[in-house]
Amino acid sequence: METHKTYNCLIVDDEPPAREVLRRYIAQVPMLKLAGECGNALQAITALKQQHVDILFLDIQMPQISGLDLIGTLVHPPKIILTTAFEQYAVKAFELDVTDYLVKPIRVDRFLKAVMKALPEQMTQANTQTAVNATDSAAPAFLYFRADRKMVRVQLDEINYVESLKDYVRIHTNKGPVMNKYAMASLEAMLPAGSFVRVHRSYLVALSKIDSYTTEEIYVSSKIIPIGKMYQLHVIASLKKSNG
Repeated sequence: METHKTYNCLIVDDEPPAREVLRRYIAQVPMLKLAGECGNALQAITALKQQHVDILFLDIQMPQISGLDLIGTLVHPPKIILTTAFEQYAVKAFELDVTDYLVKPIRVDRFLKAVMKALPEQMTQANTQTAVNATDSAAPAFLYFRADRKMVRVQLDEINYVESLKDYVRIHTNKGPVMNKYAMASLEAMLPAGSFVRVHRSYLVALSKIDSYTTEEIYVSSKIIPIGKMYQLHVIASLKKSNG
């Protein structure tokens, strides 16, 4: 395969945060090009007719037409990588001969593994290593969040911790809180794993902002945050790793 060849990708997902994660990952892999993104299957059908697509990143649960139903309408489908928050569709998905099945939140290493499956077998080790190096440096310096009817720019190094409030998350920053209608899992996938750690089902903490901790609690900017029992081992391991 020629090293300069690129492969067109189409993202189909009704959740903007999920599209943002994939958009960021695709942008960091030299051989991938974002051809477009769609919020539902009907838009995807039109997009697939209008342009050539090599890899389709497709959500399953969407309004009107599901991702699985969309696959059934495609006569000459591209390589399909399903992206979903639900594991129970895996068997059905592979009956439809999809390339891979990614469960949200999608980590960059798992994304890259799926992409390698979708690309031609002639993909060289050099190209693979280029993709690995690119995705290793994929962490953004900031993200935009919709709040108060506008898009608010948040520097990642200003985030202290994130708090889940049912259908919303409150992002606590040095400049004050930012409220947004995100699922915690979607936001977690957007943040660099080496800089943030999930400590509780309702809390995500910036490792660099932790003042002190015990096996049960973390202290960040005078806030006491509980460590959930199911997260304890991972949290302690992440804290030890961050200390070098």
